[in-house]
This record gives sequence, structure tokens and C-alpha cells, in this order.
Amino acid sequence: MTPLPIQARTVIERAIREAAGESFSLRDCEPVTGGCIHRALRVADGATRYFVKLGPAETQAMFEAEADGLAAIRASDTMRTPATVAIAAHDGYACLVLEHLDMEAVRTPEHGERFADALARMHATQGERFGWHRDNFIGSTPQSNTPYDNWALFFVRERLRPQFQRARALGFTGELQRAGERLMDRVPALFLDYRPKPALLHGDLWHGNAGIDAGGEPVLFDPAVHYGDRESDLAMSELFGGFPTRFYSTYRTVAGLDSDFESRKPLYSLYHLLNHLNLFGRQYLRECERVAIRLEQALATHGR
Repeated sequence: MTPLPIQARTVIERAIREAAGESFSLRDCEPVTGGCIHRALRVADGATRYFVKLGPAETQAMFEAEADGLAAIRASDTMRTPATVAIAAHDGYACLVLEHLDMEAVRTPEHGERFADALARMHATQGERFGWHRDNFIGSTPQSNTPYDNWALFFVRERLRPQFQRARALGFTGELQRAGERLMDRVPALFLDYRPKPALLHGDLWHGNAGIDAGGEPVLFDPAVHYGDRESDLAMSELFGGFPTRFYSTYRTVAGLDSDFESRKPLYSLYHLLNHLNLFGRQYLRECERVAIRLEQALATHGR
């Protein structure tokens, strides 16, 4: 691991000392795998451990939004989230210091069952409108959360359209944009007989953002929280490896899913695929085009 610059060490130490009221001295520092946006670290003074995200000073806004989302999930009293210890910025660096949790991936049938039950209860936490009280981020991409009463309009205007616009600005034009424009005009057709309620969502629910702690309690982290259609969390969960089969069967048993969920799943997946295209590049272009074109074609015949 590349040694931490002295300025980075200082901002972490100072943040912990001021927040925890203790004479913390950063003695141990090791990288944590899994993150691709920020530098993720496990730090300790020989006794107490913390999880730290480190980035340039301008990422402080991202860390504040993340802490807000973690607090909202924790307040639902359904899932455990790491407690926020401190957020700080100094000398060109920003850090988010979180409680360090010992946990493992959601990998066994029993894990899947516990996680599904907790997620269903979290989704039962409802808001008055779709959106959130503040904007936040999906990865490092700004995510607008202007409240709406209409979910289809919210998803087109606050989710899909900004991603297509970013893709165009990055040079991803052609068929992707043509299919996208036709698709966005037709999205309301998917909601003619389906009226989702504004459920509390994680917003970036894949297996890398979930775990089971040492006591068997489900844990969520790295959220992009908002009130939306709970189907969108389920769709995202299937994109990059998924959870154990028992997770999906248990969720259906506990909370149920609309019979047309499969027809809307590609729509929700497309948002995350577009975000990966915009963040990580051309390797996601073909899949974005494929999903957008197939969905647009399906909607062209919807209701005929």
C-alpha cells in the first residue's frame, strides 16, 4: 500500500480525536478491498478500530450525503448500518470515519432469509412523495432527488434523463441516445396498472454493499437513499452477482411482488448500467444499448 501522506494522516487523526474525545494516534492503517470511488482504509491505534473513506476535499459533500443515508436506514430500525463517527476536511483531504463492523457477505441461505426479511421491513417505511429531502450520489455521480408525486415522471426526469445526458457529453451518442429518447417517452406505459408507494430504498443495492455482522444481523452501507419503488432495489440486487436464491424467495413470501415486475426490471437495471458506463467507460456500452433498445421495442408494442 502507498503510504498515506502526512496531511491525510493528520485529517483522519484530528477527526477521530475531536469526535471520539480520545487521544487517538494512527498506528495501523491497511486498505480495504471492494471500493472503487474512494480510498477505503481500516485504521487503528492498537486498540480501537475505525473504517475510513478518504478522498480529495471536494468529496466532503459525498460523505455528508452518505452519512445522511446511513442515518435514515438506521432510523427505520430494520437494518444495521455503521455509525458515523466523523466527517472532516483539511489540507486538501476529506474523510468519512465510520464504526468498524466485523461482518461477512450475504452468502448462505440463512443469510439470504434474514436479509430479505429485514429489507422487506425497511421497504415498508414509506414517505409522502418520491425523492428525498436532499440530493445525494450514486457512486460519485450526483443524484437529484427533487420530490414528485408521480414515480414514472420522477424516474425519467431525475434518474434516466441525467444519465443519458452525461453519456452524451462523454461521447456515447448514436443508437443509445436514439433508443433512450424513445424509451423515456414511453416509460409511463409501464405504470398504467401499477402504482408503487414511496418506499425507503437503499438505492445502490448489490451484494458488495451488504453484509451480515458477527451477531447475524443484516448490515447495509454505501447507500444512495431515497423514497421510490421497492422493485428498483430488487432489480439492482440482481445485476452484479446477486444474493442467495433464498433471499428472493423469502422477499416474495414476506412482501410480495407485482406480477409485472419482470417487465419493469430492465428499466431499473438500465439506470445503474448507464451510471457504470458514465463512471467506468465503454465496456458497458453494448449492454446499455441492448437493454435500452429491447426495452424501447417492448414498450412500442405495449398495450397494442
